[in-house]
Formats: sequence, C-alpha cells, structure tokens
Amino acid sequence: MGTRTDALADTAHVADSHELIRVHGARENNLRNVSIEIPKRRLTVFTGVSGSGKSSLVFDTIAAESQRLINETYSSFVQGFMPTLARPDVDVLDGLTTAIIVDQQRMGADPRSTVGTATDAHAMLRILFSRLGTPHIGSPKAFSFNVASISGAGAVTVERGGRTVKERREFSITGGMCPRCEGRGSVTDIDLARLYDADRSLGDGALTIPGYMPGGWNHRLYTESGLYSPDKPIRTFTKRELHDFLYREPTRMKIAGINMTYEGLVPRIQKSMLAKDREAMQPHIREFVDRAVTFTTCPDCDGTRLSEAARSSKIEGISIADACAMQISDLAVWVRALAEPSVAPLLTSLGETLDSFVEIGLGYLSLDRPAGTLSGGEAQRTKMIRHLGSSLTDVTYVFDEPTAGLHPHDIRRMNDLLLRLRDKGNTVLVVEHKPEVIAIADHVVDLGPGAGTAGGTVCFEGTVAGLRASGTLTGRHLDDRAALKESVREPAGALEIRGATRHNLRGVDVDIPLGVLVVVTGVAGSGKSSLVHGSVPAGQGVVSVDQAPIRGSRRSNPATYTGLLDPVRKAFAKANGVKPALFSANSEGACAGCNGAGVVYTDLAMMAGVATTCEECEGKRFDASVLEYRLGGRDISEVLAMTVTEAEQFFGAGAARTPAAHRVLGNMADVGLGYLTLGQPLTTLSGGERQRLKLATHMADKGGVYVLDEPTTGLHLADVEHLLGLLDRLVDSGKSVIVVEHHQAVMAHADWIIDLGPGAGHDGGRIVFEGTPADLVAARSTRTGEHLAEYVGA
Repeated sequence: MGTRTDALADTAHVADSHELIRVHGARENNLRNVSIEIPKRRLTVFTGVSGSGKSSLVFDTIAAESQRLINETYSSFVQGFMPTLARPDVDVLDGLTTAIIVDQQRMGADPRSTVGTATDAHAMLRILFSRLGTPHIGSPKAFSFNVASISGAGAVTVERGGRTVKERREFSITGGMCPRCEGRGSVTDIDLARLYDADRSLGDGALTIPGYMPGGWNHRLYTESGLYSPDKPIRTFTKRELHDFLYREPTRMKIAGINMTYEGLVPRIQKSMLAKDREAMQPHIREFVDRAVTFTTCPDCDGTRLSEAARSSKIEGISIADACAMQISDLAVWVRALAEPSVAPLLTSLGETLDSFVEIGLGYLSLDRPAGTLSGGEAQRTKMIRHLGSSLTDVTYVFDEPTAGLHPHDIRRMNDLLLRLRDKGNTVLVVEHKPEVIAIADHVVDLGPGAGTAGGTVCFEGTVAGLRASGTLTGRHLDDRAALKESVREPAGALEIRGATRHNLRGVDVDIPLGVLVVVTGVAGSGKSSLVHGSVPAGQGVVSVDQAPIRGSRRSNPATYTGLLDPVRKAFAKANGVKPALFSANSEGACAGCNGAGVVYTDLAMMAGVATTCEECEGKRFDASVLEYRLGGRDISEVLAMTVTEAEQFFGAGAARTPAAHRVLGNMADVGLGYLTLGQPLTTLSGGERQRLKLATHMADKGGVYVLDEPTTGLHLADVEHLLGLLDRLVDSGKSVIVVEHHQAVMAHADWIIDLGPGAGHDGGRIVFEGTPADLVAARSTRTGEHLAEYVGA
C-alpha cells in the first residue's frame, strides 16, 4: 500500500498539466499571427510602444474570448439581454480561466451616479441608516436619492372563488429623492433669451437651439402644433400661448397628420439635453448648454440630493448626507466606532469596503463624489475595490495601466496589491509602461517593434533580466533616466492665483511662471487638477487638453476627428469640379450597399453579429462613381488608406499640395502618430493614441497657455523622450506650458516645479514646494523630492 502511494506521488495528476494559457495565430486588429504561452498563477506584464498590439492581444483576444465563453453558458433567453461578443480572430485559445477586466473606461456619466452608488458602499450605508437611524423613516429606499416618494389608490379586480370582486387598494413608497432637484443635487436656470429670438416668429427661424433648425421634426413640432400662430413674433404671444410654447405638460396630439407627443420647449430641453452629464454631451450641445444654462446648488437639499426626511434621520448625530460627504478615510474610522451587535455583519462588510478604498490610495474621495468626475486611473482603482477582498482563486485579472494617475509613492502600493492578487493563486495580466511595474513581473511579453502596421509581433518573451539584455526598444529604454537640466529658462511673467479654495485647496496663493515649462505635481488627490483646471480655465488664450475620452463611433476616424477631412474634400472637389459632400462616406458619397460603413452588419439576436465586407464597394466605403475622381493620381479611398507620414508628403508638394491639410498632418506627426492610417476607426485606437490625437487637434488652437493633464498616460518609455521634445518646441515658440504630471522624466525636464501635498484629500491642498527641479532634489523635503532624487540618482 505504501509503495503504491509513493508511486502516485511521483506521477503528476493530469489536472495539474494545464499550467499555461496558449494563444496561437492571433490576428485581431494589427496582430500578425501572434503565438505565445502565458504561465498561470503568475504576474505577466505586456509592454511595447503605444499601438503595438498589447490591448489587442490581452483585451480583444484573451479576455474577450473568456467573456464570450462564459456568456455562452447562460440560457439563450438571458443571452438576449447581454452584449453579443464575436469570437476573436485567433486559431487556438487554450487553458483560459474566468477573466475579470479592470480597465480605464470612465465610469457611467449619469449625473446620479456617485462613488457610493458605483460600489456597494452606498447600498450598505442605506441599510445601516434604515436599521439604526433615529427617527426611523422607512426602508433603505427612504435613504436613496434615486427613488422618488410616490403614493396611489384605486380599484383593483380580484378573481376569488369563481367570482370577480372589486377592491380598493392603496400603496405608497417612501423614497429619499429631493423633489426639487430630483436627486441631481443641482437645479438649472435656463436663459430664455438664448433659446429663441423674441422679435422673430417661429416660421422665421426664431429658435436658436442646436437641432431645432427649420424643416426638422423638432422645429415642426412647434410650428405645426396649432396652439399658436407660427407667423406671429414670440414677443406678441398671449400669456396662454407663451405657457403652451414653453411649459405645457406632455400632450398627445396630431401634428402634420402624425400622432405625436407635444411638450413645452423648456421641459423638452431639460429631458433631451440636461439629463446627460456635461462631459457626455456632443461639443456643439455642450457649447449651447454652457451658454444658455446655469447650474446652481439645489436650495432645498443644499446639494445632498436627499429629501428632508432622509436628512433628518441620524446615527450619533450624523445623517447619511453627512456620512457621504465625509472623506472615506474618516468615514471608515466612524463606521468602526459603531458598536452595534444587531448589524455587526453589515458593519464588518462596510468597514472592509471602506478600508479597501484607503488601501488602494483613494481614501481622499467621498462617497457623494460624482462618478463622471473621476479620472481614468481613479475609475480603474474604484473598480478594483470589489475584487480586493474576493475569495475567488484561479481567476485571470486583466489590468490596463493600473498606475495611470499615480504618484511614484502610490505605485509601490499598487505593486503590492497586484502581487497579493497573484499570491492568492490568480493569473494577473497587466498592460503597462512604467519600469517600476515591469520590474515586479514574473513573465514579460514585449510587442512591437513599432506601432500600427509596424507592430503586432512578439519581440521578446521571458524574464525582466532577459528583457534588459534583449536589445528590444523596451529593453534598451528600461533603465532610461532623464537628467536634471543644467540651466532653466527665465520666465516672461507670472500667472497670479490668489486664495484658491476649490475642492480640498486651502486658500492657495501661487505665481505660475509664464513662458517656461511648469510641472504641477503631488500625490493623487493632493489638489493638482483642482488648482490648474479651477484657476486656469480654458478659453481666452488658454488651451486645455484634459483626460476626457474621445467620443466617436466606428464611422469616426483621425481624418474626421482632427478636421483634416474638410480641406481634403474641398481639394478633391476643386480639382474635379464637383461638390465636397461627395467625398464623405457619411454623406452623399457613401456606398449605397453599406451606407458608407464598408461592412454589412447582420444581427443574429443573442448570437454574435456578423460583419462582412461590402461586396459593392469592397470595403472602400464610397460609391464607385466617386472613386473615379482623383487628386494627385489618388482617389479618396486611397488617401484615407495612407499613413499620416505618407499623407504629409502627399499633401506637402505636387498637384495635391494642400497647406491646410499639411498643417494638421504635421501636428499629428509631431505627437508621434505618423504610423496611423487616416481612415482607421477611432474605436480601434489605444488610450495613449487617443490622448495624443486630442493634443494634435489642440496644437492648431490659438492660445498662449497650454494646460496638459498627464500627457504621458499610455506612452512607452521611448515615446516620453519624443513628448519632452514636443513640449520644448511649444515653449520655444513662445507658449507657456503647464503640465499636471507624475512621470519623473517630465519633472526632471521642467523649468519650474509646483508640488502640492503633503498628502491627499484634507491632508493635501497646500503648496509644499516651489522652485527648480535641482532645488527640489537638493532639499528632498517632500515625497516627490525623494522619488525624483532616487530617479535621477542624486
């Protein structure tokens, strides 16, 4: 018997042989038949320049297939309600485990979404107050600002004992929503003079709202309603007519022979435009809203979003509104001090969730912070909260640059969390550029060698030591350290900020030098963005490039987003004597077979939809007659298939010379996007590429001060050098550049550093250092100074 046990111990169980995730023949986006083997229960970091195919391999291939296979285990009825996922373009995917994706997608931009509602913290707080709050006002719904109080009564028909009996029933739901602002915390005041010209009639185009142009349905709804004359100036409307025009409740009526719902102009605008978060609006709508609408804190609830009853119920003198407004690190202390055996499991769970916020470096937030205002890095770490205490093992966690927006001091804490997830027996896959994270990897996969069509292959696979010795672009730059400047530029003036108190700033007085490269730094949550964006608002000579994501459909591409397509279409039209609209795949020149999409989508309900290349235009998106028109020997589809570098040469000289297009292409090349094709859908661009595309569009703006928010996000080590050259060129051309940044290479390259801190939240909000990088390193008086000194080897 003993011998047999020994024999079994020597023979590995077949279940233990699945130790690798095998990927063979991956061709998603720009991947070129990539084949790799990733060890399970290890930390694997994927490196490579922005656009080399990291996200295509990790997110669009491995994680996407894992999610698709899990979705297939549900019934077809349930799958009908889930997003349909197509199988990635790959030959073999073997050894997959359940994937949990923690990406940098901004959290829901709904105005009612907060940090508390996006996690389980607010739900647990509501239960706590419904059990312990005095006076008792109702169930957890009574503390929710998303639930309105409603009541009703009426007759119901009940079948009982073969007879039909009518009974009177009453019901009521006590919600916590503030009735004035409907749980938004702010009320809107619309300037009617911005909606219409009172001296003109509706038929004469009095409405000045985007989308309400004469001839459109939004316009006809009012001109053909019959409630007032469309030929009468609005100023001469009677009191009744003006009320019907502006404030009438929704009413079903026949307009232009069609049954429609008529509604007053003001409530219609509130529902269609103001129900969205400002950041989610299209630029022209946002511009109109900024001009016509003022948002003020709700006077009834004082911005807490809650009804008076919800605010009146308290635990030890603290209401739920007070608890949500507390800094999370303080709230965690308050929750732990509540000794109430009847809700002990709830207090334990809530305390652990709040402690996770603190541990992950988000203790400076409050639960009432709108989710749409979180940066990409903050949103990603908020999503991590629910996974930190999870008991799941043998799961694949997929992270997209988890150190985005983190100070070097906080990166160490993030590394500890990644290692902790791995040590629980999970596979951790991380897409990352920071050398501090690459250094802790068990396994490294380096993609490249270039970006776009020049990438998509595996340049190196192995250990960190092997990467250093490999001679790949990442390996060569892994130990790059920018040196401190020997001499700094002299400022040409100063931007004075006095008594800044936005968010956690404590009456900050600072002079920001102009005409030089200024870096504003400090730990996450120390008040950098509050100082810069709050005191140096965009407009009037200030060009602000923030981290708000580019919004665009699969029809949008670099040519449409940057405005490049306008001069190109005009050049084609002029050369051929036709209309410019013919050279737009979203307008008259679109292929009739696919409506200018290039592919035909077939919806298969709960199965993944199928996209097939359009047979009529062969994926070129344009009608055949349009492709007969040429400029410099090329048709419009061939121009859109060019890279930025090729197009820059094409439009720079010869028959196709177009100075306006050449200027835009030069800006795109300057930010390192020379490899992008002009017609590549925006949805396929990586995060770093999108931000640089945004920077390229703003470089053409007329402005003397440039404000950049973490421009190194998503940039490879080799590209950071390129960015520093671009910043230098901007300053040398007479611009003032203010950069909010954590990257030590940018700090070392600065002419002037403003360091905020010393901590985050209420522990920050003060200027802890002003001066040159050399002085900061010499003093080592702040956390930033210590890390910068370590970085430059001082």
